[in-house]
Amino acid sequence: MKIFLPDTEATLRLGITLGECLTPGNVILLEGDLGAGKTTLVQGIGKGLGITEPIVSPTFTLINEYTEGRLPLYHLDLYRLEPQEVPSLNLESYWEGVEVTPGIVAIEWAEQMPYKPDSYLSISLTYKYEGDVYDGLPLRQAEIIPFNCAIDKILAAIYGRIQNSL
Repeated sequence: MKIFLPDTEATLRLGITLGECLTPGNVILLEGDLGAGKTTLVQGIGKGLGITEPIVSPTFTLINEYTEGRLPLYHLDLYRLEPQEVPSLNLESYWEGVEVTPGIVAIEWAEQMPYKPDSYLSISLTYKYEGDVYDGLPLRQAEIIPFNCAIDKILAAIYGRIQNSL
């Protein structure tokens, strides 16, 4: 599913919808260039989960944990890591809920991962400036692809909200 996002607010709304629909153990793997909206999307997910604490990029801390919402949100950023450094983080403990309370795992720069969970939602965020603009702003797009996960409810909610906002 591809969704056009005319502005930052649309990216935030998409995240809110995801946060309202996701269930414990859901993993979101985020890819996209700097400035494509990965952190904004995770901020929306946090709002959809009822998290009131400010959600910031964990670029330097690698992992931020937010536990006061409907479900915990584990926000990871692999930007500063090489693929061979990732296994030492034991990421599977987050999506398996082994050492943490099961929640939502959102991983920015997922292309750095040498391995992936058995099921996840891949979200690729892109933007263009050349000719594809909306009111003078870059046209952003989210491509959502499920891998071994049933997300019909999530996609139906996203599609319904998109249709209602037109």
